[in-house]
Amino acid sequence: MKKTNSFLAPKYWPTWLVILLLRLLALLPFKLGLAFGRLIGITLYYLLPKRRHITEVNCSLCFPELTQEEQVTFVRDVFKNNSIGLIEAAWSYWGNKQALQERTEYLGFELLDEALSQGRGVILLGAHYSHLDLGGMLFSRYGAPLISMYRQHNNPLMEKAICEGRASFSTPVERKKLREVIRQLRKNHVIWYGPDQDMGHKTSVFVPFFGQTAATVTATTRMVKLNNSPILSMQQRRKEDDSGYIIEIVPVENFPSGDETKDAHLMNLAIEAGVRKAPTQYMWVHKRFKTQQDGHTSPYQKASKQ
Repeated sequence: MKKTNSFLAPKYWPTWLVILLLRLLALLPFKLGLAFGRLIGITLYYLLPKRRHITEVNCSLCFPELTQEEQVTFVRDVFKNNSIGLIEAAWSYWGNKQALQERTEYLGFELLDEALSQGRGVILLGAHYSHLDLGGMLFSRYGAPLISMYRQHNNPLMEKAICEGRASFSTPVERKKLREVIRQLRKNHVIWYGPDQDMGHKTSVFVPFFGQTAATVTATTRMVKLNNSPILSMQQRRKEDDSGYIIEIVPVENFPSGDETKDAHLMNLAIEAGVRKAPTQYMWVHKRFKTQQDGHTSPYQKASKQ
């Protein structure tokens, strides 16, 4: 991590402005924050055509049953929800955490109690929902020590801000630090891990996700084996009436199976089940299917420069 003084350099001024904006957004009351997030989202829908194209491709691949008009609505809703997610992240870092937790319905946490009773820690399978950080903060009300695994941000100042924000409700650990993960599992802590991004050929197998072949990491199986830890899935969603949130713990059936490829498929099925409960609240703005087998062309070819 760079020294704080270096963050005063002019190249970091735009990042400081972003952080300041987020801290101001954290002051918004709940209903106004949702409304303002939707306004930002519909604005970005028109201002970011490449990102819109990626979302349109994901929608057409994963939800072919939707009519063209329904797909347009779906994509717009994804932009709205992802923009609300920025405000929800700000609330998670600097907002009134107790007020948000009181708006939340917690389901299936008896499964987590049972898993922790084994004393080997728990792998909590998350996903890149638009309200990713909010889910971790809401979970923290449960009281179990939460270790949030993450990928280091390219911008050191933003990395510092994100880590400090997440540290208010969890212990952030960079995903490559497996020794630290083992240490935390042996202390019977919960490892919150989101493996649902395309990391390329090297560490992945190709298994279905929403009916599409997706490069899927096999690290989840290895993580479970680190301490013979049980695995559960955490699903999260904003309620349809905007009254609050649902955090739900569900089992990952038949995992581990003894085969990494089958495990990757089981993991994708668990994530897909959670996403389908509120599909536009997922980060469909990312290139989930950019890596293809046997040199096949990426479905995002028009947006390949982004």
